[in-house]
Amino acid sequence: MLRFRFINKVPAIFRNKYILTILIFFVWILLLDSNNLISRVGDMRELHKLKKDREYLLNKVESDKKKINELKTDNHNLEKFGREQYLMKKPDEDLFIVLTPAEDRRITRKNN
Repeated sequence: MLRFRFINKVPAIFRNKYILTILIFFVWILLLDSNNLISRVGDMRELHKLKKDREYLLNKVESDKKKINELKTDNHNLEKFGREQYLMKKPDEDLFIVLTPAEDRRITRKNN
């Protein structure tokens, strides 16, 4: 008797075995499965981020290849690169380093 009272309180749509099966299936797919929808969305976001990173790195490799080719072919470019990147100078020259405020703050943070 108690069992029938409980069943009568459940809405008719949830007493249908097909609806109940479909509802359990969707709950399983959305939340419980190892390849659930929530983890799939996270994986898709990560995949999109990795594709953007890959594109950036491929462009960086291409620009670095061009710079290396320029450095190998022209001594003037090699001297310019050494002066700008490694602060190299000739023996009779004085070197003055001019920093932007942002660079100055960054260097100050590293030293502290």
